[in-house]
Amino acid sequence: MDIDDLLATRTEQMEASAIREILHAASSPGVTSLAGGLPADDSFPLSIMQDLMATVLRRYGGRALQYDASEGFEPLREALVPHLRARGITTRAEEIVVFTGSQGVLDAIGKVLISPGDVVAVEAPTYLGALQAFNPYEPRYVEIETDDEGLVPESLDAVLAANRVKFVYLVPTFQNPTGRTLSLERRRRVAQILQRHDTLLVEDDPYSDLRYSGEPLPPIHSLAPDHVVYISTLSKTFAPGLRIGFCIAPEALRRWLVIARQGVDLHTSTLGQALAAEYVSGGHLERQLPSIIDLYRPRQQAMLDALERHLPEGFRWTRPEGGMFVWVRGPAGLDTEALNRQVLERGVAFVPGKYFYVNQEEGLSTLRMNFTAADPDAIDRAVGIIGVTITESVARY
Repeated sequence: MDIDDLLATRTEQMEASAIREILHAASSPGVTSLAGGLPADDSFPLSIMQDLMATVLRRYGGRALQYDASEGFEPLREALVPHLRARGITTRAEEIVVFTGSQGVLDAIGKVLISPGDVVAVEAPTYLGALQAFNPYEPRYVEIETDDEGLVPESLDAVLAANRVKFVYLVPTFQNPTGRTLSLERRRRVAQILQRHDTLLVEDDPYSDLRYSGEPLPPIHSLAPDHVVYISTLSKTFAPGLRIGFCIAPEALRRWLVIARQGVDLHTSTLGQALAAEYVSGGHLERQLPSIIDLYRPRQQAMLDALERHLPEGFRWTRPEGGMFVWVRGPAGLDTEALNRQVLERGVAFVPGKYFYVNQEEGLSTLRMNFTAADPDAIDRAVGIIGVTITESVARY
């Protein structure tokens, strides 16, 4: 039968993840991937997993294997309260909803907030996964300008004044893809702008625990809690395979987010949540985090040093204080998608930056590079291959 005749019209807005396709190609033996936002396998707390599992089964018994509340496993929600307090967020367990990864939150937000044609404001560039979550609900996007310090508050103000925006989506800390972080001054201005225009912000915060230098900054949620849906995850500091994400939302919206997810998966894996509860409440996350930082800090420095050493003139890149990515901008006329195909033949992969723009023409000369999933020597070799390939390509023209 012809399945195409059965497809819903919303599938016209759905595309396979370009990054996932690149990761598939980069998974071949011998390829050094600077493409995905993957934590290092060495960052996982493998040495305590058996003990965590034993503790979970002893403490919760069959409850850890049973259906559970759609809002989330209560011990995990309780454990997240002090975890979030350390970030500057005051909340209660009943205000937290656990999802199957933060991607599940983004999909639920799209489902309950976006009607076809609604306007969603995003940074330029922005997180590709958010666009993929929202696209099936057929929004129109308006881009907010960014500079070397991240989102430009004056642009946000102008966008909200000129458009009836359903919500704003931002990654203010160690942004994916650029690694940029909004200053405290800009966070305060963003909070004031949201309140003045009475606009909702979706604040995505998966990376703030991965800080290698500088001082922590409060989430925008702490400055305007009634106007912010705050999203975070344990994927970067525990185990992404467990798919533990969570959010804090205004009460009226929180109810709808729970209803929306019930038709998808009822609730997140109870066993995964129980493991996460013990990981957080038992102090294991607090003890593990310095080891993760010590693992990633030299990898980031290796990438920054390699970019300085190997890329020709005309290239600029971010120098983030944390996170997982460095954003590179090449000279006008550079086609990073073609460059990625060339370096892939030499055993290296990155992500062309155009995929992070609503208008992909804006990002043709940009690329995103991940440093957490490769060791320093591999990073240096990979960036060296990219540099040589660029030089050879320029020489041909």
